Amino acid sequence: MKINTLKYILKQLVKLILWRYKPDIIAITGSVGKTSAKEAIYAVLSTSGKRIRKSGGNLNNELGVPLAILGNWSESELKLVSLGQPAGTKKLRKLFFWLKVVIISFVRVILFPKFTYPNILILEYGAGKPNDIKKLLEIAKPKIGVITAIGDIPVHIEFYSGPEAVVREKSKLIENMSVNNFVVLNFDDKTVMEVGEKTRAKTITFGFNENANVKLTNFENYIKEDEFIGACFKIEHNGNIVPVAIKGVLGRSQAYTAGAAACIGLIYELNLVEICEALSSIYKSAKHRMNLLIGIKGSLVIDDSYNASPISMKSALETLDDIKIEGSKIAVLGDMLELGEYSSGVHKSIGKLVSGIVDFLITVGPNGKIIAESAGLNGLVKDKILSFDNVDEAGKAVKNIINKNDIILVKASRGIGLDKVVDEIKANS
Repeated sequence: MKINTLKYILKQLVKLILWRYKPDIIAITGSVGKTSAKEAIYAVLSTSGKRIRKSGGNLNNELGVPLAILGNWSESELKLVSLGQPAGTKKLRKLFFWLKVVIISFVRVILFPKFTYPNILILEYGAGKPNDIKKLLEIAKPKIGVITAIGDIPVHIEFYSGPEAVVREKSKLIENMSVNNFVVLNFDDKTVMEVGEKTRAKTITFGFNENANVKLTNFENYIKEDEFIGACFKIEHNGNIVPVAIKGVLGRSQAYTAGAAACIGLIYELNLVEICEALSSIYKSAKHRMNLLIGIKGSLVIDDSYNASPISMKSALETLDDIKIEGSKIAVLGDMLELGEYSSGVHKSIGKLVSGIVDFLITVGPNGKIIAESAGLNGLVKDKILSFDNVDEAGKAVKNIINKNDIILVKASRGIGLDKVVDEIKANS
């Protein structure tokens, strides 16, 4: 089945499904935090009594979004059509899966009663290339648009003419929304708020800024032996202040994720106590996103190996800087990909930042070497810096360096594969 034919068939089926069942669609975009926001929103709305479906994995493109709308598919089936599945492999299994999707979706439109379909769909809208958001809006227009964060140098900028082009693409999500729709925006991100000026929809904001509609306060990365370990903060709205404690993850990014989810909960008329209880007890951060793990030799590991962009790399390093521990701080960093002409300058700036935070730096990849060189030029002792071309060498090196009470941050773009380093250094690997 040709890919364009498949896209057309899926698009028509989606239109029929949405016409038949009329679910609310919550669409999330941004340079970072889309998947975490999706998980947190799902946790909050799961207490609403409504039927909720979230997209599985990273289904945020022309094939993934229709799949999420058309049905709940098994993890093994989704892996068949994921970016991680090499092209040209398992052709027969893929063909049978797509035939299954088409047949079941067509039968659903004709036969299945309305109570069998979700009231709310929570979807990620990716913008890896120009016109991606436009194509997704042609498939499904949201009732609620969420923009998590964009930053000065957005992710995937390599495929655009510049930062402004990326911003224009992401702004398409909300610029044609009606006055009856809602837009949820990160008040602390200047670029996001500029994008928000283009919408007619009702706007609700979140952030640490005093003027955000949903205000985040009293943030703390809490690490203490035999006690709660994770991100603690408070959410304030209309004079009500409720604490949130998210176990097993660190970083202010967790507060931003919770803030976005709280906005959605308020739109659906949940009270702030219900929202915060759901965030503390139900929400689980996606894997490899600032997860705090027990490491070998009595160490701690911050696993942020899923992906990396300038804004998320900076945030992760600031989290590492904020943590108070007895041992050393070690960073295992790799390339941030798809930055085009901005790549060298951004990696140099990360090297400058990391030099004042870590006791030991290990890098992987050609741009990782730029981080290492910059860290050395900005004061990090040269014998505390190691650079490697591949992940296996880096994993062996960091295992030898770790001592009791150390904390190790592991972060790079997904294509570098630093999750293998995490597997090497986490306890009981």
